This record gives sequence, structure tokens and C-alpha cells, in this order.
Amino acid sequence: MVNRITFPKSSGDFSRQAHADFPEQAPFEREISREGFYGPATHIHHKHAPTGWIENKGHCRPRAFNLYAWPQDHSSLWNSEPVLHNPYCRVTYWTLSDRHFHNNQLFRNSDGDLLLFIHQGKGELFCDFGHLSFSEGDYLLIPRGTLWRLESDEIIHTLAIEATDQLFGLPDKGVVGQHAIFDNSALITPEIDDVFLAQQDENEWTIQVKHDQRASAIRYPYNPLDALGWHGDLCVVKINWRDIRPLMSHRYHLAPSAHTTFVTDHFVVCTFVPRPFESDPGALKVPFYHSNEDFDEIIFYHQGDFFSRDNIQPGMLTFHPRGFTHGPHPKAYQQSFSKQHDSTNEVAVMIDTRQSMLCATSDNGLPKNVEWLEYNESWCEKDSSL
Repeated sequence: MVNRITFPKSSGDFSRQAHADFPEQAPFEREISREGFYGPATHIHHKHAPTGWIENKGHCRPRAFNLYAWPQDHSSLWNSEPVLHNPYCRVTYWTLSDRHFHNNQLFRNSDGDLLLFIHQGKGELFCDFGHLSFSEGDYLLIPRGTLWRLESDEIIHTLAIEATDQLFGLPDKGVVGQHAIFDNSALITPEIDDVFLAQQDENEWTIQVKHDQRASAIRYPYNPLDALGWHGDLCVVKINWRDIRPLMSHRYHLAPSAHTTFVTDHFVVCTFVPRPFESDPGALKVPFYHSNEDFDEIIFYHQGDFFSRDNIQPGMLTFHPRGFTHGPHPKAYQQSFSKQHDSTNEVAVMIDTRQSMLCATSDNGLPKNVEWLEYNESWCEKDSSL
């Protein structure tokens, strides 16, 4: 157990409240933090924007991907290549067209829990626990070892997040209480209903099992989703981003950790949903510049206008590895000081991983038109007019 060095100190011209009332001669605040946004932190006030570089090359740089350009339309999720991965987390963008739904195929992930975020489309989920309808904006949390399949008459776009060798849980809500952010009653579970019973048959079915990141096939002479009932406290759950009620402060810009939706031992999943802007005159109204030294940051943009970014559209994903300072684009930062809107309208999924993520590249299967190669230059002073 590490006994951390902790003592509040200060020097020079500084504000007495983080993310608010910056010194006039040092208007750019940078947070250096440990343990994500949960551990020790210091706020440094700069004369210049901490992201005002004129060149940024090499491995440690921000990256952006247009996942619409890499649909990976496969009958099996296990055939899709991850955009980012490490030993504890795999992030994949999976597109499933209607021609793949009705081929008597089931999935089972023996490597860890699976979280599907439905970016586009709607349909039906059938699993060991019954039947569940899903639609755009739903999270589907599928426990490790669960049999499942999707059925739809339209194309489904999903962001698949695997918690390898671990499980997804809910965050500790602390002083705000168990009903904050979302009440557990908002979690929807499958039912053994007439729709589920009607899909049971005596035809041949195949289970595609992923084990040690390799697929195996198990054939049955009947549909293994033949349950007639169940009881317990382990099952598939669903929640839509519209059922998430974000924590807010009108005088202080809350850290992304305040928007945590799911947690694992090695990463967290946060959901950014529409909320009012901070109204206090001295409060920062965009994400603060920060050096989050213990976590890589991944954001998938689902819908809306992303108020801290330029030239980012729905269906894109950004990757900010540890080791460099990041924050709002220059134009977004300047606009934050003028009243433009009363609230945000963005919806995004953020993943913060404790272990470094390996990134797909054009050398290992990534199509060349997927990555926005100039993304790291979009903070440069010469591009501040973007």
C-alpha cells in the first residue's frame, strides 16, 4: 500500500477554486492528476494554452477515427478487429446488416463481460434470460458466458466494449445517494415472454464462442435458448442514455468522473449527456486542460454538437493517450467565454483505461481513410481559426 505524499501548497498567482476565477494574467488552467480524476491533483495557471504546440509527432499523440469508414460488417462480432485494445479492454465498432440476423447463430463470450452501445438501429435481443427490445442509445450489458443474439430488419451499428477477465459494475455514488444519476429501477432486464418462447425450435443452431480471443463453434440440434424461467441476481441489463440524469454544478465544471456509468477493475465507462452550462460568471464552461497521467482517454461521439471539439462528427472516436496535455480546441475555448447556448446537446461515451491501449493502424488492418491524420494539428496555434 502506497502512503501518498499529500499536503496542500500554493505558489505565485493562482485561483482558490479549481476551474473557476482564473488569474487575469494566467487565464489557462491545467490540471495534473493521478488515479484518473479521483486522486491527488494540482492546478497550474499558464500564460499560454497548454495545447498551443506548433508540432506534435511520434507515438504519444492524440488520434481520431471515423468509424463509419470502417463498418466491419461481419456475421460475428468475434470476426471484427478492435480499434483499441489492451489485456483488460477491447473496443470494437461492429456493424451488423439484416442478412446476418437469421442464420441460427448465437454468441458467447468466455473472455469477459461485454457492453454494447447501440449507435444506430433497433431490434430484439434474445439471450439466456429471455427477450429484450433495444434501440438507438441503449447500453446492453451482457455478462460473461451468456448466450445471446440480435435480430432486426435494419442495419445495427454498435460500439462493443469488452471487460476482459473482469466484470462491469456500477460506480459508488457516495454522498449523492443511490438514486442519483440513474435509479437502479431504470435498469431493464429480459423477460421470458411469448416472443422468446416463439423463437425456440428444434432446428440446428451454432454457438460462436470466443475464448482467449479466438472463436470456436459448438453445434446443437435445437435452439439452446430454450429456457422456460429463471431466478437470481445475474442477468443482462439495459439502460438508455436518456434515462441518465447528469450531476451538475452551476458554479464549477465537474470532472468526467462525475459522469461515470459503469466501472471495472481496470477502466471506467462514462456517459456525457445534455446538461445546462455553468452559469457562474467565473466558472469554466468547457472541459479543462488536463494531464491525466494514469489513464488513456477514449471518446466515442454518438450525436449532437461536441462543444469542446472542432470538426468532430457523430460516429467518430478520439484517443488521447497519457503523457501529453489535452483539452478543448482553441475555437471552443474562446467561444466558452461568450454566451452562445443555455445547454450542451452532445451525447458521447468515454472510456478511461488504466493500462495503455494499443491502437489500430494502417500497418495492421486499419483502412487508410479511417484515421484523421491531421487531428493532432488541430490544436496548433496556426489552426486556431478552425
